[in-house]
Amino acid sequence: MIGNDIIDLDLAARESHWRRPGYLDKIFTAGEQSMIANAENSTLMVWQLWSRKEAVYKIINRLSHIRTYAPLKYQCSKENFVIYEGRLYPFKSYQINDCIHTIAVERSELFDALEVYTGQREDWNISKDEYGIPFLEGKPVSVSHHGRYAAMIVYNDNNPGNSLIL
Repeated sequence: MIGNDIIDLDLAARESHWRRPGYLDKIFTAGEQSMIANAENSTLMVWQLWSRKEAVYKIINRLSHIRTYAPLKYQCSKENFVIYEGRLYPFKSYQINDCIHTIAVERSELFDALEVYTGQREDWNISKDEYGIPFLEGKPVSVSHHGRYAAMIVYNDNNPGNSLIL
């Protein structure tokens, strides 16, 4: 299974109040808060961690059909994994200018079967099943949009070895 998240850092800077008292306690574990406090750029670390959690949440939602998001259940490790209920979910994050894009998968080998698209969301002909899970021409997809940015990853098991397109 697959998940992705994209963050417009400009918009996040204007709209977020992550420094207000108690905010971090609701979303980040003590270890993650330590990563934020010790980061060279705390704001960037907040959004990197958030993006990782959100990408893995989309995997869990696809697997369980449960839409409850409990950010403290998703623990970001210092390695390239998010831990949920004792299971490791690998991810890759990219920052391009003022945008963070994170892609997460159930197993590392799935990275080779992904196609990554960015652009205008209205160009994508996406359908959803009865649980709200997105598909593109019958293939599993994960869609994310925030501010000026949109991203979609497509799981294409007919195209193993395909490299990520950014």
